[in-house]
Amino acid sequence: MLKKIGLGILLLLVAIFALIWIKIVAPFQAAAERFGPEGAARDYALQDDSRIVPPPPRAATIPTAPNANGNLYWGELHLHTAESFDASLFGTTLGVEDAYRFARGEALQGPGGEKMRLSRPLDFVAITDHAEGFGTRTHCADEGLSVLERAACWLANEPNPFIFKTLVGRIRGEAPLGDASKPAGIYQRTTRQPLKPGSFPTCRFGEGALERCVQNAQRDWQRYVELADRYYEPGKLTTLVGYEFSPSMPNMGKHHRNVIFRSNVVPKRALSSLDVPNAVELWKGLEATCGDNCDFLTIPHNSNKAWGLTYSRYTWDGQEYSEADWRLRQEREPLTEIYQIKGAQECALGVGATDEECAFGQVFDPCEPGETTGCAFQTGFVRQGLKIGLALDQSLGFNPLQVGFIAATDSHNANPGDVEEWDFPGAVGSVTSPAVRRLTSTETEPFKSHLQFHTPGGLAAVWAPENTREAIFDALARRESYATSGPRIALRFYAGRGNAGADTATSDLLTHFETHGGPMGSVLNAHSAREGKADANGEAHATIPEFFVWAASDPLDAPLQRIQMVKGWIDDAGQTHEKVVDIACTDGLQVDPETGRCPNNGAHVDLATCQFSEGSGATELKALWRDLDYAVDQTAFYYVRVLMNPTCRWSTYDAIRLGRTPDPRVPTTIQERAWSSPIWLDPRH
Repeated sequence: MLKKIGLGILLLLVAIFALIWIKIVAPFQAAAERFGPEGAARDYALQDDSRIVPPPPRAATIPTAPNANGNLYWGELHLHTAESFDASLFGTTLGVEDAYRFARGEALQGPGGEKMRLSRPLDFVAITDHAEGFGTRTHCADEGLSVLERAACWLANEPNPFIFKTLVGRIRGEAPLGDASKPAGIYQRTTRQPLKPGSFPTCRFGEGALERCVQNAQRDWQRYVELADRYYEPGKLTTLVGYEFSPSMPNMGKHHRNVIFRSNVVPKRALSSLDVPNAVELWKGLEATCGDNCDFLTIPHNSNKAWGLTYSRYTWDGQEYSEADWRLRQEREPLTEIYQIKGAQECALGVGATDEECAFGQVFDPCEPGETTGCAFQTGFVRQGLKIGLALDQSLGFNPLQVGFIAATDSHNANPGDVEEWDFPGAVGSVTSPAVRRLTSTETEPFKSHLQFHTPGGLAAVWAPENTREAIFDALARRESYATSGPRIALRFYAGRGNAGADTATSDLLTHFETHGGPMGSVLNAHSAREGKADANGEAHATIPEFFVWAASDPLDAPLQRIQMVKGWIDDAGQTHEKVVDIACTDGLQVDPETGRCPNNGAHVDLATCQFSEGSGATELKALWRDLDYAVDQTAFYYVRVLMNPTCRWSTYDAIRLGRTPDPRVPTTIQERAWSSPIWLDPRH
């Protein structure tokens, strides 16, 4: 009898051990072998970087004096370092000071062994590590920690993506079941409970562990501000103080916001999703703790992966926006991130958009009835959000979704602004570096695949009188900013009146539109367009708004191919509409009046070398465009897209490094682009 009991206990122990091995030990070892920094040198030896010929780095061009008409400055407002626990679990060891040095132009070695460098330094940068992680690991170097404390610290610092997946899987939760009887792609209200302070393992063990984490979080934040001050060089590198607010969502969903401050006058603590349950309470909390001479704005990102929440009428925890909440959002959230490593958030084919360029940086299919994650939502993309703003304007009397555009990287490698396709070191530490790891993907869902979904991210551009914290922040706040998918395309966009028939080659249209109209980000009175000049037949174009667009190519990248105008409007019945037309073609081509598109200019890329074709495209494009379809008292928004000639996608460069054929699951080339912030015409403005 005892032998049977002993045998049963032994078998049970073996079964438990086997389960632990299968569920924990084996996946941990496999992740360390495949994605950990220890094996990176082995994988890096497989590639030959000398096969890629990059453009030579060059110094930034810094304006010598303030310019009231605006200088163009380039920057990054979304970047993580080893201060973010997810970045360190991905193998990143580079910190905040490394990131600042990188922004100034210094080269760094990434966790996968690849060299990271900018072709040109940045003008401004905000490092936005997750506030939820502040203070959670600061004590891990202390002496006298208990066994449990040391174990928790090991768990929080060991570079292994399996640990990250295990920790955040519980936090993110399961996707809720959707109501298939409701319209597909419309966010369905979901009630969520926020995490409590002390949920992180290192804040749960040891006497006074939670209090210690709270105190350390405040010290970490103070150190963050001090480092930003130390590296601030007005006129050369503006370091904006910021952080990321990161509530969790199921199935790798995002509903995060970056908080950017105007100066070093900031709250004593960085409010996180452990402190407040939603964005509305974040804005209220920041206003309550900011104090005198303190100003801030917030920038949402990855609306494409927020599963429809971003432009719904609900908060993360299921509260419905009140009119006061919408007004607070209008005041504190003047921008949105339209492009980053996790794809483009502008629009999606089949989700209220039909123009072919909405396939750029997009892997989601339109939602089916009942789907609550992993698909393209009607309330999940920026262009849809702009149209929802027009509808809210009719019911509220104001538009809380008048947002300008920026782009960023969201890199977790401490390499702000590292956006060149030829130099992409992946986005998440040694998990996506070196090249063989970026190209290896076993995920069946494209939005979880680094190969299919990831991009190098983009840059934010602002027009400001000088490169200082206050000037850059104010330009962002007034939406005189725009986004690019990486190349430094110069772009001006104005709306106004009184230029019918003007010659864009000789007229000083910038000065005219500055005086009689407004730049990107403006809200203009629609009636201000009623003083147009008479045409050749003497008929006044009384209600026709006019737009001037000027764009210049990045001198280190391919020429421009076309300029497109995107218009959205709302009719008297409350229905929203959109239209996309080409307004400037290159190489002497003309817009087809039937299709509204430029003919193909024949630009191509040599996939063996990634050299783009010479002799096609333009270094400069400009257009004076008049909206002949504009109706009296119409409320509308307009923004422009500037498209380059095709160039190689990052995965094609990696294929060359590895001596492979490009993976057929992804395009070999892309068309890089810029998106202007919108201009709104509002009859009541």
